[in-house]
Amino acid sequence: MRKIYVIGIGAGDPDQLTVQAVRALRQVDVFFLVDKGEDKADLVGLRQEILRRHIGDGDYRLVEVRDPARDRAADGAAYPGAVDDWRGRRADLYERMIIDELDEQAEGDRTGAFLVWGDPALYDSTLAVLNEVLERGAVRFDHEVIPGISSVSALAARHRVGLTRVGRPVQITTGRRLAEGWPEGADDVVVMLDARQSFLHHLAADPVIHWGAYVGTEDEILVSGRLSEVADRIVELRSAARARKGWIMDAYLLRRD
Repeated sequence: MRKIYVIGIGAGDPDQLTVQAVRALRQVDVFFLVDKGEDKADLVGLRQEILRRHIGDGDYRLVEVRDPARDRAADGAAYPGAVDDWRGRRADLYERMIIDELDEQAEGDRTGAFLVWGDPALYDSTLAVLNEVLERGAVRFDHEVIPGISSVSALAARHRVGLTRVGRPVQITTGRRLAEGWPEGADDVVVMLDARQSFLHHLAADPVIHWGAYVGTEDEILVSGRLSEVADRIVELRSAARARKGWIMDAYLLRRD
């Protein structure tokens, strides 16, 4: 049977791969690299550097495909439908790649892999898309998930803070949800990929913020302090970085007294 590895590769630093991940890389015949366009070509480049660093010029193939476009303007009640539509088109693409590029015969390329930023179980759609492909029944495969160092863990490590405090929960949420209000029952909140800069809605509460962009890469930017004191700086840095690179990956921890 065909086999797919879903390998967490950390937040961007090739040294963040686990020994388990490196062992899995060495079992792969075909790596599927999802291209998100010219602005994000360096994301493919980072994946290629990870392969060069850890397995060299091994006996494997790279298959690059363009990621389907997503309706970024969809909001409110339309947002879940837009995400479902995008995942469905991704499932079409993944299904076709697995059928065309992996061979169930013993002498063929039977093992493929998706290299996922951070950890595949946190804020990523690869597992959901592969499950949809399996549910369709057009192709059979086994799959194994290799956990990775998440951007959340990397962010906390770079700021030298713990994500939790004694007897208190931490909540991971999105910028959309944070804009609606501070999560009930949590004083420590991690926000992922907040294009809306929703922390600006909470200046009055003045929590501490630990913010990071491109964590684990040469472009890493870190800011920490009282929100009222550093919010303008984060907005400025974020805007400049996005204009320079064409994309941004960031996350932050908000901590109320």
